[in-house]
Amino acid sequence: MKKAFFINGGAGRVLCSIPALEYYKENTDSDVVIVAEAWNEIFLSTSLRNNVYPVGSKDLFEEKLKDRDIITPEPYRLNAYFNQRVNLIQAFDMLINGVDETVESKSINLDLGKADQVYGYNLVNQVKAQMQKEKVIVFQPFGSGVKIEGNFVYDESGRSFELSDVFRIVDELSKDYGVILMTNLKIPTDRQMGAAIPDNASLLQWMGIINACDYFLGCDSMGQHYAHALGKPATVVIGSTYPENISYPDNKNFTIIDNGKEARKYSPYRITFDPAAERNNEDNMILSESNYKDMMKSVHNKLGKTVNKSANLPLSNKSQQPSAFEKAIKETVGGK
Repeated sequence: MKKAFFINGGAGRVLCSIPALEYYKENTDSDVVIVAEAWNEIFLSTSLRNNVYPVGSKDLFEEKLKDRDIITPEPYRLNAYFNQRVNLIQAFDMLINGVDETVESKSINLDLGKADQVYGYNLVNQVKAQMQKEKVIVFQPFGSGVKIEGNFVYDESGRSFELSDVFRIVDELSKDYGVILMTNLKIPTDRQMGAAIPDNASLLQWMGIINACDYFLGCDSMGQHYAHALGKPATVVIGSTYPENISYPDNKNFTIIDNGKEARKYSPYRITFDPAAERNNEDNMILSESNYKDMMKSVHNKLGKTVNKSANLPLSNKSQQPSAFEKAIKETVGGK
């Protein structure tokens, strides 16, 4: 019997399901049905866009699901995952395609829409002009577990940067680079942030922004998966989670700063709830001085000290050869 896959969870997790689903479509069932319980817009930038249905689609059960087996792959309940032998992409591949855990992690292939490419290109170049910097960094300081209460910004899951470190990082980076803060939070502060904060940018627009930037710095959240998929150099700081599970230590363009390495305890999320593990992990993103220095060094080593001059950016890295659309855009803005 044919299958329908229900995909849920955070945006990064949804993105990591895509390689396995694309492989299933190509090799098992070209008409595979995918029900996006969240973040269905992510699939618009993939080859699966015509196979995906939001969970509230009209007549979805009668027309698409009634004659299929319903599968909800859960990577967090996979032994190889919670024992750090596979990452999210590999875990989905094991559950959806039945592959062995030794199979190499598949690539995330993104096909950015024209509007999102242009949005990112224009925003990044506007930041370069306004901040008079040659290069731009996207900095994502917060994961999905972050909360705001009064003047406090905190993350009990131990995945987000501490607010004091956010200010410090932005102050340091903005000396040499334009900085775009990847967040929709209204940070409770009266100080000037020294960073551009796009107003309500969508997930697809953030794809365009990261595609057009020069570097990504962030925590365990959506942005690092975009950077990996788009071939962007990145520094990723990890606290309560494991790099082997949620990031890309084998990506030569990535620098992993494992701030929680000596302190973390695996939190069995979606298996059971362990409040002791959660409490143990909540301070794992308070940066040590040595890790702070290593983080900054990784950025400077890649980008150097910048000067004020314009640069032309590629609009997509889907392949090494620019598309006709990319060529047209580059000609319009005077690129080569």
